[in-house]
Amino acid sequence: MSSIVLTFPGIGNSGPEHWQSLWEQSNPEFVRISQRDWNNPVCQEWSSVLERTVQRLGSSVVLVAHSLACLAVAHWAAMPHSPIKAALLVAVPNPDGPSFPAEAVGFSPLPKQRFSFPSIVVASTNDPYGSRAHTEECASAWGSRLVNIGAAGHINASSGLGQWSEGYTLLRQLCGDPSSTGPA
Repeated sequence: MSSIVLTFPGIGNSGPEHWQSLWEQSNPEFVRISQRDWNNPVCQEWSSVLERTVQRLGSSVVLVAHSLACLAVAHWAAMPHSPIKAALLVAVPNPDGPSFPAEAVGFSPLPKQRFSFPSIVVASTNDPYGSRAHTEECASAWGSRLVNIGAAGHINASSGLGQWSEGYTLLRQLCGDPSSTGPA
């Protein structure tokens, strides 16, 4: 893969059964962003770490963000930032919703500026952290392609997706390789 895939988990990091972790196991060249505190996220810190990481890795980065990380990407994209190739944003939560974690600071208001890079927003019809209307609004504002995968909860390890080949196919498309259909 000519792109550098940068995985960006949400609050609490992604455990061993999460599709992000499984993709990393199958693709050791994938890079996971390192946050100082996965359990008490501060948006400005997460966005700053993202910018430093992208500066280090270069413009061939394809971001793979899950949940709260999607919001950090939106904040990062609304400021002057280093260029990236594309972003896959999965399970975008609503920072003003009733289920949003109190320990996550500074994620609201959510920027609604069009991204300067191609992106895909992946949504579920029964995500407890983000309604369909919220996800559609974000995808439209950001200029993202919206992919609804049906009832898959928060699209995490609890969703039982395993390697989540459908998501991996979307990633490969963003990387410029639509012929690949699943993790290596």
